[in-house]
Amino acid sequence: MFEGVPAATAASVAASLQERKSSHPFDQALALQPLGAHAPDAFAGSSSAAYWNMVGPFGGTTAAIAVQALMQHPARLGEPLSLTVNYAAAVGPGDFQITARPVRTNRSTQHWSIELTQPDATGAASVFMTATAVTAVRRSTWGSQDTPIPAVACPQECAVQTRPGAPAWLDRYELRPVRGPLPQLLDGRGDDSLSQLWLRDAPPRPLDFPALTAMADAFYPRVWLRRALRVPAGTVSMTVYFHADTSELSRSGSGYLLGQASAQTFYKGFFDQSAQLWSEAGALLATTQQIVYYKE
Repeated sequence: MFEGVPAATAASVAASLQERKSSHPFDQALALQPLGAHAPDAFAGSSSAAYWNMVGPFGGTTAAIAVQALMQHPARLGEPLSLTVNYAAAVGPGDFQITARPVRTNRSTQHWSIELTQPDATGAASVFMTATAVTAVRRSTWGSQDTPIPAVACPQECAVQTRPGAPAWLDRYELRPVRGPLPQLLDGRGDDSLSQLWLRDAPPRPLDFPALTAMADAFYPRVWLRRALRVPAGTVSMTVYFHADTSELSRSGSGYLLGQASAQTFYKGFFDQSAQLWSEAGALLATTQQIVYYKE
């Protein structure tokens, strides 16, 4: 079940994963158990049906699991500064193993290599996600936020998005579109790719680094808006830059974040996506870039 782990340890981990104590579905999806001295950088987890997308888990939760592994690692220095996740294949149902290995530690920064594996048809470990990350110790310095929060209607003035029959993960978020909702008229006549929306966990949950990571991937594919057509699309690689520390995230509590996303170019089957996430108070918490595959 868990590659290279003694059977007794694997059985103990499997039993622990059945005892997910938190009532919040996000914490259940991110539940990881250390695999012990035989695999000191490795953790075991299990895919969550509550965050299922079309053919696998919502990619935001896969990225969040990478951050969760960092946050649980006893050798971690500082807090997340950047994360790049490469989605090699859709994670399947069942158990997985994630390894987060510190490859270099400096005075203020620490560099990580991360890999998520699941058994293939033969039972051998197969790679489904690779990632790199940097954690850092922040120190008090001069600072400035040069990208202010857009002037938009407050969350309570924006209707909650409902999509009957949508993938399960969308029920795990309260989404309140401001601009650029999912097109209802699919006539191929879209003219821009900009969306703005308020979002938070459903049910509400205090913001932390894994949750912020997942929310960075909460936007539907930009090609759907730009073309007003729902073509097959999927994220290949996503980078998240974190512009807040734990104290700043705690000030957001379980409130809404304002997300804004747009694309810059669509070319021969791939497009980019740039996005920003602000707290209700206007603090820019994270920015993100993606490269996304799409079909005609």
